Amino acid sequence: MHKHLLAAVLSLAVAMTGASALEAHAKTTFVTIGTGGITGVYYPTGGAIAKIVNAKKDKYDIRATVESTGASVFNINAIMAGDLEFGIAQADRQYQAYNGLSEWEGKPQKDLRAVFALAPEAVTFVAAEDSGIKSLKDAKGKVVNIGNPGSGNRQNAIDVFEAAGIDIEKDLKAESIKAADAPRMLQDGRIDGFFYTGGHPNGNIKEATAGKRKTRIVSITDIEPLVKKFPYYSLTNIDMAQYPEATNANEKVTTVGMLATFVTSAKVPDDVVYAITKEVFENLDEFKKLHPALEGLTRETMLEGLTAPIHPGALKYYKEAGLMK
Repeated sequence: MHKHLLAAVLSLAVAMTGASALEAHAKTTFVTIGTGGITGVYYPTGGAIAKIVNAKKDKYDIRATVESTGASVFNINAIMAGDLEFGIAQADRQYQAYNGLSEWEGKPQKDLRAVFALAPEAVTFVAAEDSGIKSLKDAKGKVVNIGNPGSGNRQNAIDVFEAAGIDIEKDLKAESIKAADAPRMLQDGRIDGFFYTGGHPNGNIKEATAGKRKTRIVSITDIEPLVKKFPYYSLTNIDMAQYPEATNANEKVTTVGMLATFVTSAKVPDDVVYAITKEVFENLDEFKKLHPALEGLTRETMLEGLTAPIHPGALKYYKEAGLMK
């Protein structure tokens, strides 16, 4: 009897002190969104998603935080390892991971799930005016940064050069510098050009075109075979009004691109994915105002470029909203 009485008194004491706080804490679901470098578009985009979700913390008990990461490949691997719940990845990386290609050769990531697509990204080739690079062919014999291993930039540069019949091993000196360091290296005269895949306007490209060394954004042409070969590439233009200091600011610049996508794991609960999808879609006008690269989004384009299965939580919302059957 005494034992039971003691237990009852203790449990009452706990209930009166910390239980309600413990309960409140236990109810909150914490999710982390993997993005990219701070100068790119992924970081502010992840921040925009977190802001929309956190505004409804009282409704869903979800608290989202954003982490600056090594972008696409890092985010997918971290999600698969359970270190991140969500992440932003280029559509090509989503396709390769799910199908066991490229970095995931023979190791398909079958738990990868698509949530929605974001802004289109353009494969952007920036070159110093004094390097004489005005086309892909002009890159022969030059020092060009194609990006660090595991980055989307690098694979896109390799794809583009291959399509143009240029061997990156023999025809040019390919550097493997991180995207964030490339504008400074270009301005310092240590490289002739660099590749960067991203949404526009972009802090990285602005930095490269605003320095003393004059630069241009090079059109990437004659690569229709690339678009035919890979389902995630499409022809696109770069709005040069966003880079008035580029030497070819008045020209039309064509290139290839793909969509940035928001991805997760099959292990992330349906209700969490549902809540995030619903809030972003139902507050789309507000979401689009949070970064210029999001301006062109529509509910329809956000369902394109998804090459892994759509997470059931997202699918539930799309069916409710009449966006999918």
